[in-house]
Amino acid sequence: MNVSIAKYSHKKICIALSGGADSMALAHFLLKNAPKYSISLCVVNCDHKIRGDQSAKDSAFVADFCKKNGLNLYFFEYDGGDILSETQARIWRKKCYVTALINSGADYIATAHHLNDNAETVLFNIARGSGILGACGITDSVELNAEGLSGERATLSIIRPLIACSRSQIDEYIANNNLPYVIDESNLTTDYTRNKLRLNVIPQLEAAVPDACGAIYRFSQICHETERYFDDVIKKRGAITPVFNGYGIAEISEKAIFSRAAAKTFTLLKLKDYTSEQINRLYDMQFLKSGKRFDFLGCTAYKEGKNLVICKNAEIERLLVPFTSLLTGINVPNGIKAYVMKGDITLKTKADNGENKTLYCDLNKIPDTAQLRYRQKGDVFTKFGGGSKKLGDYFTDKKIPLRLREQIPVIADGENVLLICGVEISENVKITEQTTDICAIVCDQIIK
Repeated sequence: MNVSIAKYSHKKICIALSGGADSMALAHFLLKNAPKYSISLCVVNCDHKIRGDQSAKDSAFVADFCKKNGLNLYFFEYDGGDILSETQARIWRKKCYVTALINSGADYIATAHHLNDNAETVLFNIARGSGILGACGITDSVELNAEGLSGERATLSIIRPLIACSRSQIDEYIANNNLPYVIDESNLTTDYTRNKLRLNVIPQLEAAVPDACGAIYRFSQICHETERYFDDVIKKRGAITPVFNGYGIAEISEKAIFSRAAAKTFTLLKLKDYTSEQINRLYDMQFLKSGKRFDFLGCTAYKEGKNLVICKNAEIERLLVPFTSLLTGINVPNGIKAYVMKGDITLKTKADNGENKTLYCDLNKIPDTAQLRYRQKGDVFTKFGGGSKKLGDYFTDKKIPLRLREQIPVIADGENVLLICGVEISENVKITEQTTDICAIVCDQIIK
């Protein structure tokens, strides 16, 4: 097999071992060659419980293999009750990998993905209308900031030593070394799209075009290098910036770069199944007037100045808290806290750390009937310095984006807004020479 592991010298590798042919070939190869490079090994095995007794037998096969070869095994068994879908199983398995990596002290998780797996992924993505990002396929390694089973976070480093090996090369290796393995019968059905590609399309493609999977791998590597180049351009331009509940994309006239920035933003928002038509619409939206919006895939894109902002559509929590309760330290959204201070306003509150905005007002000017809530129809705000306006008009004057207006908490007494959290206080509650009790209202920064 065309495999090189020299670059992992003096490292610890945890093998993701299912007991199938591919992972058994990988485990055998690493066991045979690891001593040469002072590589230490262990194994992680995950029983998803999708195939009942058969999956338990597969895990027992793996455990027996580890015992015979002196490999420490990190075994995980799903006990969530409901049967996992294929997607849920992948998410759960990744959590297992993180926990195994932490518990074992390994440097890498090694999976047995190979040339044919890469071809399957590339064809699947292209068939769904993917751009170059989807054509990158499966790389030889990847690093993810991921979460373990107990919520612990770590950098999950996955390596794929067999990625340049074909299905036939792996089969030949298994035959030459007389390796035992288990068969996952679900891989032999055409119930799933990927299985149809694996069992029907790829064999026909290889028959028509020899080494088609190898050619697709070389193509995916070119795409990967292209994607890395555009990633660097996007970073250098600062084209993507985090905003409250989403991400902003700076105006980009070059469509190729914008398309990649949009795709990267979708990845950050964990969006899938987006289309080139949606990216085209977002590109054109850059050149429209501010205030335009576009709803898609559970998100909304807003045109704000020269930027686009894409946010997930989150259901706004109901917020109605008596102001007197806020003073007791009750937990409310947006990290809002109230502190009563005696004396000079120049004193800093313990929460005033730059990650939030603190507003100061006269505590005794806030009625006991005041409430912390989101804006309502009919709200009126008396600006600091005088002059009353409808709250919506005030937001317009302050150029507060439409997407944020329903998410900015206010302290109000009836329709009279006394304080807009993180924005401004009303003239009616300002501090004067007669003020004896100062109240500091701290709020996570929504507007930046």
